[in-house]
Amino acid sequence: MVRSVTDDQFGAPGTATPQVRQFIGGARVASASGRTFETSDPWTGQPIARVAAGDADDTRAAVDAAHEAFTTWSRASPHERQGIFLRAADGVDRRREGIVSLLARETGCTRHFAEVQLDFAASLLRQSAALPYAALGQVLPSDQPGTHAVAMRRPVGVVGAIAPWNAALTLSGRAIAAPLALGNTVVLKPSEESPLSGGALWAEVFEEAGLPPGVLNVVTHAPGEAGSVGDELVANPLVRRINFTGSTTTGRRLAEAAGRHLKRLLLQLGGQNPLLVLAGVDLDYAVNAAAYGAFVHQGQVCMCARRIYVERAIADEFSARFAAKVSTLPMGDPSDPRTVIGPVINKWALSTITRRVEEAVERGARVLAGGVAQPPCYPATVLTDVPDDIELAFDETFGPVVVLEVVEDRDEAVQRANASSFGLTASVLAADSVQALAVARRLNAGIIHVNDQPVGDEPQMPFGGTKDSGWGRFGVGSAFEEFTELQWVTTRDDERTFPF
Repeated sequence: MVRSVTDDQFGAPGTATPQVRQFIGGARVASASGRTFETSDPWTGQPIARVAAGDADDTRAAVDAAHEAFTTWSRASPHERQGIFLRAADGVDRRREGIVSLLARETGCTRHFAEVQLDFAASLLRQSAALPYAALGQVLPSDQPGTHAVAMRRPVGVVGAIAPWNAALTLSGRAIAAPLALGNTVVLKPSEESPLSGGALWAEVFEEAGLPPGVLNVVTHAPGEAGSVGDELVANPLVRRINFTGSTTTGRRLAEAAGRHLKRLLLQLGGQNPLLVLAGVDLDYAVNAAAYGAFVHQGQVCMCARRIYVERAIADEFSARFAAKVSTLPMGDPSDPRTVIGPVINKWALSTITRRVEEAVERGARVLAGGVAQPPCYPATVLTDVPDDIELAFDETFGPVVVLEVVEDRDEAVQRANASSFGLTASVLAADSVQALAVARRLNAGIIHVNDQPVGDEPQMPFGGTKDSGWGRFGVGSAFEEFTELQWVTTRDDERTFPF
């Protein structure tokens, strides 16, 4: 019996470092090269596990296993598929406390955000359980006498799923759930920062739920070695779809490579998300919403507010209240339920945040809260008067830093919000929803939240962005478009007459 990665003693300080293997063809296997890497707790720096360091050879073996399993799985009855997903949801629920602990130890996730992920994952699995019974086509009218036409949805085959570390449980879950429920098989590549909560855990949950061997495969890799796995998924002709959640830079490279193979991708990329605060709004609500939207999971969520635009009439009061609240957000051990700001994921992330804030200050930005690293954490930080031509102003800074800027009116707020090359999510806080909706309709983003902050997702919603934030939509309701092929089929009542 393989020890669960959510076991209380798995990777606990003072215990032997556990070994985590890949999951290919229903078996836990070492990497073809025999290499491993160590994953560590971002808060303590202590090792959690030694993990198989896979490469293109392992990916190829996983694709072959998925391809072999596809024929049987794609023909499995709706009852069989649904039952597996419902049991998987129950499995996630049973592991709840262990998953909270694992997310804290592996990704620095606080209890609140861990519970958000757990609720999403369980709902995702139960909603996906309905997909096998969903309508898969339509009857089409034909002008040919005696011809009956239908459009049928068929699973595409092997799906490559590439997931990030920041919401490891939910983002790996959504990368695999809908494709599997629709009869595809999957090769999952979790981030090297979250091979347990984003990879091994899902293999364990679905294996226990009765998923047949080869239907879900997990390939892990060492830091800096994602390229060989991703390249194989793109180039391998047996892989018919790829979904990717991550940076715009990496997404662009994947799209360029996939284009050479005429391979379709679903891309959810970065965001430089604006939050507009309009005059007349309830300032207490606005401050609380903005603080949550900017600093949940220490700002390491693609939906977090990166830019706050405040109308001048309320700017002084909002800025003072916002900075005061942000300065009180508790920082420290993510396993402490009181902690709001836990550690950032690694030293490279901490140095990037520090460098960008220091650059902004050197160029004239003012610090309203935070602004000085406290390794392994970075405090919740608010800057204003940030020049438009530095990284912090135009690129996604994945951490607890938000830029607050004063605008003369809502027209300027909309203009500045839309000037970004990103278009993932946006939100508007106003005195009433009618006023806010009128402004929201002018914003260029795939997701708009009215009188709420920008962080929010549900499994059934069409999640995705515009511009440099990607294309396509995640979500159970969008799954047919992304993970099935549409096939036109005709039948005739009798023989046709041909002219020659």
